[in-house]
Amino acid sequence: MTVNSWPAVRPVPAADVRAALAGARRVVFLDDDPTGTQTVRDLPVLTRWAVDDVRWALRQGTAGFFVLTNTRSLAPQDAAARDREVVEACLTAAERDGIRLAFASRSDSTLRGHFPLETDVIGELLAEHGGAMDGVVLAPAFTDAGRVTIGGVHYLRSGDELLPVADSEFARDATFGFAASRLADWVAEKSGGRIPASEVVELTLRDLRGGSTDSLRDRLTGLSGGRVVVLDTAEDDDLRAGVLAILAAEDAGKSLVYRVGPSFVRARTGQDTPPPIEDDALAALVGRDAHGLVVVGSHVGLTSRQLTKLGERREFVHVELDVPAILEHPAEHIDAAATRAAAALERSLVVLSTSRTLVTGADETESLDIARRVSAALTETARRAVARRRPAFVVGKGGITSSDVATGSLGIRRAWVRGSMLPGIVSLWEPVSGPAQGLPYVVFAGNVGDENSLADVVDRLEAV
Repeated sequence: MTVNSWPAVRPVPAADVRAALAGARRVVFLDDDPTGTQTVRDLPVLTRWAVDDVRWALRQGTAGFFVLTNTRSLAPQDAAARDREVVEACLTAAERDGIRLAFASRSDSTLRGHFPLETDVIGELLAEHGGAMDGVVLAPAFTDAGRVTIGGVHYLRSGDELLPVADSEFARDATFGFAASRLADWVAEKSGGRIPASEVVELTLRDLRGGSTDSLRDRLTGLSGGRVVVLDTAEDDDLRAGVLAILAAEDAGKSLVYRVGPSFVRARTGQDTPPPIEDDALAALVGRDAHGLVVVGSHVGLTSRQLTKLGERREFVHVELDVPAILEHPAEHIDAAATRAAAALERSLVVLSTSRTLVTGADETESLDIARRVSAALTETARRAVARRRPAFVVGKGGITSSDVATGSLGIRRAWVRGSMLPGIVSLWEPVSGPAQGLPYVVFAGNVGDENSLADVVDRLEAV
């Protein structure tokens, strides 16, 4: 069924959500990689979660803030442990300051990540602090990148075509692969049958576009025991209709946890679709006496094509880490690559990447271990290069890569999301602490944009 066979969009202005946010719970977006920030602007980001860090974010007075957990790169038990640390710190800080919180597990719009593990952990911590998790809102849409949910089925848009997500390359992910495109079936698959598809509630476009906020709220207030509700989304208005109902249900006393893609962040914080960051704001951040560094770890096909287009448009020095060499003798390989990258920053844009051949292990655990070792080598190489020669800007290409570069290479602890580099995608952070304070950092997911997007971003950064 196509989106055109559903009722017409019901306009829901972002201003209506902002009005409903008065007195609402502040949202902690536990971001399993940094790309959840690309749809919004002017929200705080934490990469560490000491209680003092959380209290700093709460004092900024925004509708929500991000905590970068990077759990998508971790084994399940490590991801659960990290989530527990973060949620515990956030609840402790909120209790000290008398602030009510809601929690969002922000993950991939192509359904890769630890689910239902992460929402389970949040529910356990809420219970330990005397609360509850009545329901889990599942809304993975990323409308700017064409990831939509229609009739409970999640799709990737390509031109005028909608591809069921299970038919995409992302469903064959070595660590987080899956077989179902209907989200209720995906929930059953990922929970190992613990959550049957028949128990998943679906709020379809017909409900969101044809119902009132009160009727939608009543559907949500009937949730209990952590029941999952799937939120259809073809347009941001659909999400905002759902968010108004969520806010009303929470005001009525319901405790909801969100498992969401990037677009929900924008809707839940009451933001319109912002234009890309202005040239004047960009010029105030980008250094003028150096060249930029692009760090690439993503192996999806789109990233490889974007690198090719970047090379066709302009010259750069390409420093490549050979994955087999990293696994066999990392120390000397890292040192040589860092030395070459730092020297090249004196005269040129530098692209630091891993070799494009994906190396996987015999099973999920071994594949994840290889990915972590390769990411650690890339991060350390970037750290040494930046320490020797501060660049004008840094771009992290790939979700896990951009997280590791932020924390390991640049030492970012607190930052602000200043806006997107392209319409609705690719966010720019301004670090406000640590050695990278003031150094513009661009978070660029591996699977967004078109073949020219990376070159377009680099062009914007260098033009100012």
